[in-house]
Amino acid sequence: MAVTLKDVAQRAGVSRSAVSRAFTDGASVSEKMRKKVEKAAAELGYSPNALASSLTTGRTKLIGLVSNNFHNPVFLEVFDLFTRGLQEKGLRPLLVNLTDETDPENSVRMLRQYSVDGVVVASSTLSPGFAEAFREAGVPVVHSFGRQTSTPGVHVVGIDNIECGRMAARELVARGYRSVAFLGGPKTATSTQDRHEGFMAELKKHPDIRVGQSFASAYSFEAGRHEMQRLLQGELAEGYFCGDDVLSIGVLSALQDAGRKVPQDVGIIGLNDMEMAGWQNINLTTIRQPIPEIILASLELMEAMLSNPDRHPEARIFPCTIVERGTLRPRP
Repeated sequence: MAVTLKDVAQRAGVSRSAVSRAFTDGASVSEKMRKKVEKAAAELGYSPNALASSLTTGRTKLIGLVSNNFHNPVFLEVFDLFTRGLQEKGLRPLLVNLTDETDPENSVRMLRQYSVDGVVVASSTLSPGFAEAFREAGVPVVHSFGRQTSTPGVHVVGIDNIECGRMAARELVARGYRSVAFLGGPKTATSTQDRHEGFMAELKKHPDIRVGQSFASAYSFEAGRHEMQRLLQGELAEGYFCGDDVLSIGVLSALQDAGRKVPQDVGIIGLNDMEMAGWQNINLTTIRQPIPEIILASLELMEAMLSNPDRHPEARIFPCTIVERGTLRPRP
């Protein structure tokens, strides 16, 4: 039979409430008492019941980790860092897939059924309305990889996507490309909109350069590959800024099948610097989004909100850098 709290109390010679306090963070209990209880628990092989503890404290320590683009390999890295980071802080991640969800209120109802203590919206493609819906429901929320704003309604941690678009344009111009194009993800994604805006704004400074644009149906390998296959039916630009790395990899696949050489015939720059981008057979030049730093800041904000739910919302925006590999021609 399972060892109970009562068994530990009898072995330690203390009350059941003393055992409960010994396993409750922040509870009033002497160090001598705690060690006595822990020794008895170890001898009996007892582990505190997290669900029972939540009934006592009113805290589940569950953090909803919400996203929607599970086909993008970069989110394997994101989820790995988030889940390990939450567990190291004594919190428990509850992974929620909102790929087909369009109504923020539905996601709020679902997460509240699990009595989550907080929510991290880990997506650049979910609308800001999802994070705001949690805030309005009184649930502590952080929007990771969210849209930059000077007056955030919720905590936002991410990058300046407009500046990333500008960076990509400057890089293509500096390498001598005379016709360039933006190949983005879905038009509805705020990250696509901002990267496109920055790219086009920077290229307005260079009216002698021909500029094109197109959009894939999703941030996925297949969507990137399909869009480049469509573009191959016409005249290609010399260089492309792809909305993220997984789109870029799909584009590289289509170009290879068509016998086009990269970077000799076509140059490609991506965004994210996901692990696959550095693989030898891909070797993608890209803009590094500092994912570990973004996740660490998101976890710090969530932990702070659990202590102070009324903490004023802030935006933490991290700079990006170019990672040069082999898919753009050398600078002249």
